[in-house]
Amino acid sequence: MSTVEFCDRFDQMTPVLNTFAYNLTKNSEDAKDLYQETAFRAITNKEKFRVGTNFKAWLFTIMKNIFINNYRKKMKANTIMDSTDNDYYINSGKNVVSNQAESNIMMRELKRMIKGLDDTIKVPFVMHFNGYKYQEIADYLGLPLGTIKSRIFFARKELKNLIHKRYSSTSLSGFSY
Repeated sequence: MSTVEFCDRFDQMTPVLNTFAYNLTKNSEDAKDLYQETAFRAITNKEKFRVGTNFKAWLFTIMKNIFINNYRKKMKANTIMDSTDNDYYINSGKNVVSNQAESNIMMRELKRMIKGLDDTIKVPFVMHFNGYKYQEIADYLGLPLGTIKSRIFFARKELKNLIHKRYSSTSLSGFSY
């Protein structure tokens, strides 16, 4: 398909694309930006369009993917990290000294409980706890995604049971599972 034919077909799709862009964004200015980005990507990648396939669906897919990527970028940009120290207390006339001994002991016990888990559920759980995504864990261990999710679920369930057995007779304030 020549560039002229491609542009003619694209121009015919302009009203439909503008409507779709507005339906995605619910804002006329954002819809115009989305349309423009779609036009740019479609024209720069026109050689990737296969003649005989659905041109409209191809353009809609490009637009939808751009919208999703932009949405994800906006959500990440809206995340605010507060790194200030919480040294100030409202209506506090006393100096408060925190003692983290209890939580340190509990963390050591929790780590000991995790070490005691069966390796089949411990390894995926620890990897997930360390920030790996389910798919990354599945790829690394060579297991199906559903198996990884199940094993992490079973590890959590087992840890909850161990914690419940350990702390059911004592009342620890602020500890919930």
